Amino acid sequence: MLLVVVELWITVAATWMYAVSAGRVLDRDQVPSRSTLLVLGSLVEDGTPGDYVRGRLDTASALYGDGRVDRIINSGNGSLDAGDEPAVMRSYLEAEGVPARVIVDDPLGLDTAASCRRAREVFGVGSLIIVTQDFHLPRAIALCRDAGVDARGVVAECDCPAWTLTRNHIRETVFAGPKAVLSRVG
Repeated sequence: MLLVVVELWITVAATWMYAVSAGRVLDRDQVPSRSTLLVLGSLVEDGTPGDYVRGRLDTASALYGDGRVDRIINSGNGSLDAGDEPAVMRSYLEAEGVPARVIVDDPLGLDTAASCRRAREVFGVGSLIIVTQDFHLPRAIALCRDAGVDARGVVAECDCPAWTLTRNHIRETVFAGPKAVLSRVG
């Protein structure tokens, strides 16, 4: 019986994320001009972005270079214990030629839901483009839309080991998606 309940919960979560994010993943050339990007943080170590966040930042930098971006919100864990993700993200983008005036740091984006909520409540964003990997994008779009933000997304590439990609796909499907649905009803 427990297995049936768990399978049902996973199915409900996957269906919700699919339905809410359907048609909202854009190719890079479909990103409207004057867009605000929400770049979600991830592991940084010794002042260097890890594979996932580096892929997100490279995508954000390319979109800026294409002239499609007015503002980039780097949202992540700003604590020193976590390596201050937004500060590392800012440094990386600036080194890639993105001007400091375009970048906004959100050091309290401790998870995807908080990043979405803060984009609206703190930074006054009504519409944005989320930059993250494909396994994360449906949940991120769904959570931002649930927070009242008209969210679409762009897939960030990742030169990541296959085992971490597999792990993250499983984490999204089995844990993060169902947790996101639970947070909506809790």
